[in-house]
Amino acid sequence: MLNTPEEAIAALLTQRNVEDAARAIGIAPNTLLRWMKLPEFQAAYREARRAAFGQSVARLQQASSAAVSTLLKVMIDPATPASTKVRAADSVLDHSAKSIEIEDIEARVSELERAAPSKEGRR
Repeated sequence: MLNTPEEAIAALLTQRNVEDAARAIGIAPNTLLRWMKLPEFQAAYREARRAAFGQSVARLQQASSAAVSTLLKVMIDPATPASTKVRAADSVLDHSAKSIEIEDIEARVSELERAAPSKEGRR
């Protein structure tokens, strides 16, 4: 069976290092290292890493509700030490402020995009 760059990328994403990735798909590490120098391979590998990272971020976002619940429980639990309550409260406030800042930036960018002439209009 002919090993493909796609298999190599999958192996690179799941194995500890280049040597393990090469072994997993039955090629020499030098072959994989040579492929990794090719611009097309680099672009595909970068895209695969972005996709994998995007999936990780999505999982974190799914867990954010549980994380907020945990912070709030820690804040109101009478048995929680005061210093821990303060850290939890500070975390809630910090993340709330950051989310407002992000919303403001998104709104400003949207306004700028609406106000900017389209690419077709500039030709």
